[in-house]
Amino acid sequence: MSIYVGNLSYAVTQEELSAIFAEYGTVKRVQLPTDRETGRPRGFGFVEMSTDDEETAAIEALDGAEWMGRDLKVNKARPREERKPGGSFGGNSRGYSRRY
Repeated sequence: MSIYVGNLSYAVTQEELSAIFAEYGTVKRVQLPTDRETGRPRGFGFVEMSTDDEETAAIEALDGAEWMGRDLKVNKARPREERKPGGSFGGNSRGYSRRY
């Protein structure tokens, strides 16, 4: 399982995030997604730790904690939801709706 970390500063690095979580156990992996178009960090990340107990300790200690001028949102990551093919506009395959 991994931990979701939200409301991160856009300046945070993987090394800095890893160091904060290392206070609560062994960090296996840190992931900071970036925007496809701009390459900028998206303000959230994921941390994987060695055991569930370490993850629980980190979540309890860091959720709501202030770091780099922001209040962190820390909780267990939920599985990624499947996206439906096609656009979000509805309608037919041409991307518009017809009225009769």
